[in-house]
Amino acid sequence: MLVLSITLAIFLVVAGLLLYVLLRYRHRSSAMLSVQEPAQIYGSNQIELSWTVIPALIAVVLFLATARVIFSTESAPKPVNALDVTVIGHQFWWEYRYPKLGVVTANELHVPVSGPSGAGQSIPTYLTMSSADTDHSFWVPRLAGKTDLIPNKVNTMWIDPQAPGLYLGQCAQYCGTQHAKMLLRVYADTPAEFAAWIARQQKPAAEDQTAAEGRAVFQHNACINCHTVAGTVATGRFGPDLTHVASRDTIASGAVPNTAANIRAFVNNPAYFKPGALMPPMHLNDHDLDAVTTYLTTLK
Repeated sequence: MLVLSITLAIFLVVAGLLLYVLLRYRHRSSAMLSVQEPAQIYGSNQIELSWTVIPALIAVVLFLATARVIFSTESAPKPVNALDVTVIGHQFWWEYRYPKLGVVTANELHVPVSGPSGAGQSIPTYLTMSSADTDHSFWVPRLAGKTDLIPNKVNTMWIDPQAPGLYLGQCAQYCGTQHAKMLLRVYADTPAEFAAWIARQQKPAAEDQTAAEGRAVFQHNACINCHTVAGTVATGRFGPDLTHVASRDTIASGAVPNTAANIRAFVNNPAYFKPGALMPPMHLNDHDLDAVTTYLTTLK
């Protein structure tokens, strides 16, 4: 508010002086006035000092006010009850790890709401961020500014959502052909909803016997080299964790809704939704493709 007040005062002074000059020295219809020149002034130490010193003082005040906020934000101590989440950027998806809770998920970040809506208890979320390949940038405008994810470097930030709901964001650093579809979805849950979500995520993959054929196809193809499904032989780390993929609202890092038809199309040819995606087409026959789709839709 201090910066806004100062800049508003500057605007009013400048605009007021400009308006006064436009009206006071506007063109007059009188022939005598139209040829008469105003008094010529050649230099004024007082005026020159005023328009040099005053802006310099304003700049110093704005600098000090900004620096105070930056230093107070960066030096804020981490609360003991903060939720720790590790964020890893990949081409072109997000990996989220909750180290103290034993949960790994992808693309949709769930955090507890903080402040008044969180039963009066502040529960900020601290994000430890890095990249597995190239530069990315985590940006959810309604929650915080941009923070870069850089290979071999760890950056940190914290978010403190005050109201439950879905907060949308975007990778803000060009990272390749599908940068525009590396979307962010942050779900701020009530404490009860977040606890329930964590409990579901901590469970191993569902064992649905109706999807046994699809599970066998999945485990006998290259899927297990890149993806993890907890409780099975699939332990790949190159692609998103699929243990509870059916519980997510979207697939392909938020590019399309999570439906059976979209899952089938993405497994068959990821480039259908995301040209340039690093996942290759699986070239399954229609029978196996349908079986794998059924299996993935049971992973809730």
